Amino acid sequence: MDTGDSEFSADDVVPISKNAIESTLKDTVYNRKKVNDWTNSLVAIVLSGLQNLNKPFKYAGVYAKPSPPRHDGFHGCVLSGPVTCLIMQKTGAGVTTAAACYWDPVVDGNCTVLWENSTIQCVVTVYGVAISPSVSKHGEH
Repeated sequence: MDTGDSEFSADDVVPISKNAIESTLKDTVYNRKKVNDWTNSLVAIVLSGLQNLNKPFKYAGVYAKPSPPRHDGFHGCVLSGPVTCLIMQKTGAGVTTAAACYWDPVVDGNCTVLWENSTIQCVVTVYGVAISPSVSKHGEH
């Protein structure tokens, strides 16, 4: 990789997220009763892969809590924490996610992976925050 160990690299994180999604959801038909399990599994697989990178970043997962299904098929959403996962039934409805972060843009970062099959839409976002970088590239402490 081009980036050093102290910089967030989407090139490292995207394959981990894609592999987690594929291993959990490939050839799966949407089932609202399984969404929480899929979400928890996905977040756990991503966190394990991030840990295996052995980079000085803080990652934490947020696991799904049961939520009632809505009329638009939206169910099983996790929208807070450094690894987020949104799984919803593919019905043609749109979805928008947003985040705001206050960090050092030189070493910290995030990436989002979008995935879908004929019945499921999935969005996984990973946020990486460097652990105690002594000096950023901007020369600030």
